[in-house]
Amino acid sequence: MTLAPAPHRVARSPRVIVVAIGGVVLVVIAVAASLAFGSRAVTLGEIAEGLGAWLRSDVAERIGAIAVAERIPRTVLSIVAGAALAVSGAVMQAVTRNPIADPGILGVNTGAALFVVCGIAFLGATTTFDYLGLALVGGALAAVIVYVVGSIGPGGATPIKLALAGAAMTAALSSLVSAVLLPRLAAMNDFRFWQVGGTGGADWEAMAVVAPLLIVAAVVATVCSGGLNALGLGDDVARALGVRVGLTRAVAASAGVVLCAAVTAIAGPIAFVGLMIPHAVRLVVGPDQRAILPLSALGGAALLALADTLGRVIGSPGEVEAGIVTAFLGAPVLVVIARRTRMRAL
Repeated sequence: MTLAPAPHRVARSPRVIVVAIGGVVLVVIAVAASLAFGSRAVTLGEIAEGLGAWLRSDVAERIGAIAVAERIPRTVLSIVAGAALAVSGAVMQAVTRNPIADPGILGVNTGAALFVVCGIAFLGATTTFDYLGLALVGGALAAVIVYVVGSIGPGGATPIKLALAGAAMTAALSSLVSAVLLPRLAAMNDFRFWQVGGTGGADWEAMAVVAPLLIVAAVVATVCSGGLNALGLGDDVARALGVRVGLTRAVAASAGVVLCAAVTAIAGPIAFVGLMIPHAVRLVVGPDQRAILPLSALGGAALLALADTLGRVIGSPGEVEAGIVTAFLGAPVLVVIARRTRMRAL
């Protein structure tokens, strides 16, 4: 018995190729916009100077070029975090066969945030390693509890039950986060913006810490894509195809939790990226996870980079955190998907 059926060549349909090319172009546009726009718009010459100075480890001379060099870390974090969250959402939707599954909706983001905040307040956590370990444990526990609660009763873990369990878990854990932070002014001041979720605190050392986990989790999710396709046909059919259903579901879900928790550790809980992008990709290219996962990575990267840029533009001279922008965009999408899911169930 194997983890997944024998691999097949991903269908290279014209639609998938076009969407992939469009995704790459959109990511390039998002990167250019992230470098060019903010509290101060810059010219193409300043972008080139800023990139050159950053590559040479020199100090740029013009103010605009300096601004570009300072935007590079948050641009990279936006791309990486958006891709990881979108792949995490795609995996969770495939594992639960739930179109409204998402790291934020299933409580993974908030569970990771609660453990990080508790570690800061009670354990003196200060390093990225501390945050990463706490976020992984918190995110995993929240995901397990939501799945167990959503599986209670007739019908097992239905999409609506999982969504309701995740919403209840998110509300409860958010209240606990506030209860921990409110009496502790120093911790609240340090992490009130982190709680919202954003890329303003991008740091190369922190990204270097989580990069290996993100790479491993992304590879594991990709390896599981064939098994996830089989799970979409139902557990009985998947077993008949030679898939070890329990193992595939556990390994894929673990990869999704790691992707989400690692991003939460360095960027805070950013919601709805993992909901919107995989759902949109699935509508365009169909249910094949071997196409959905890489295309979701492209879409998530572009979305979060553009959300971060938009937040800087509309909040100038300050900024609106990317987590607020994605929540504003994602809430209507959640309502539409939930209504469509309910209508299909009737």
